[in-house]
Amino acid sequence: MSSDSQHSSARLVDRRPTITGTELVATLVPPPQFDRASFDSYRPDPNYPSQEEARELLRAFAAPAPTVSRGGLFGFGRKKSPDPAANTPTKPGVYLDGGFGVGKTHLLAATWHATTGRKYFGTFIEYTALVGALGYNGAVSVLQGARLICIDEFELDDPGDTMLMTRLIGDLTASGTKFVATSNTPPNALGEGRFAAADFLREIQAMADRFQTIRIDGVDYRQRDLEGEAVALSDDQYLFALADVASSHERMTDDGFSELIEHLATVHPSSYSGLLSGVQCIGLRDVHELTDQSSALRFVAFIDRVYDAQIPIRATGTPLTSIFGGGMLDGGYRKKYLRCMSRLNALTASEIER
Repeated sequence: MSSDSQHSSARLVDRRPTITGTELVATLVPPPQFDRASFDSYRPDPNYPSQEEARELLRAFAAPAPTVSRGGLFGFGRKKSPDPAANTPTKPGVYLDGGFGVGKTHLLAATWHATTGRKYFGTFIEYTALVGALGYNGAVSVLQGARLICIDEFELDDPGDTMLMTRLIGDLTASGTKFVATSNTPPNALGEGRFAAADFLREIQAMADRFQTIRIDGVDYRQRDLEGEAVALSDDQYLFALADVASSHERMTDDGFSELIEHLATVHPSSYSGLLSGVQCIGLRDVHELTDQSSALRFVAFIDRVYDAQIPIRATGTPLTSIFGGGMLDGGYRKKYLRCMSRLNALTASEIER
């Protein structure tokens, strides 16, 4: 097969997307794969009762406050409003703690859909990017008055982010906004293994005090029908994949893995979604092990956006589930890498939607 077809494909490294504060606000909605997420469409695993408990607690959290209907002389004969659910959270926030692939983001999106009024849904990094784009006061003025703010992938990687998000949550809950957040780490353990968490115990604890934590147990649903490592193609299989996608009038990008890793360092993570506009499949050549932590974390953030968009990946070289080397899986970001590996396994096995 001619190499011309290979080089005629679009390349992610040629894209230099930027996103303004106004555009960021417009993107604060659930990813397309969760457009129809609801509490009823969530399928709790009967082997893990905590999944059903979490769903019902969030259902009560999202329900509008009951109103009292007054009627009859001196109130006699009036219709009584139902008592609130016994497990309705009393704090302004709910924190979903659990492993990856147990449906936390589905429940987060279901809560967003079930809540009336102005609301926002975004990843932790999107909210910190919003503060960077609008300034702290500007971000507060935009978010203030929202009934609900959903924060996915709540991971604190440095002390500055800890204090920033704690301050933001404190200011917004004081004005009546409710929060639901997801993470693989409970709020009073955020930062462990990454920086001197003891120096920021006051800030971390202040944030934890505003959340009721729900632990969700279970197995990774993405791996139920998958075995082994991420799919790695031979060079010929990769070229045929490019040709197959092109013949279907779809769009597959074609990038060297090293070049993409270098390019991600030049794009702010909040703009990674802009790299994916119009892409139906991502091609990566000569995948290799990563030993630089910063490069690995940028790639994790990129794959989070790829997974949100449900874009399949076709790759050659080292299986993408084996790229986190240098002891990374033993460090403080272990859960981030494991979540990314789960997503990479699913994305390399998934079909291209046509």
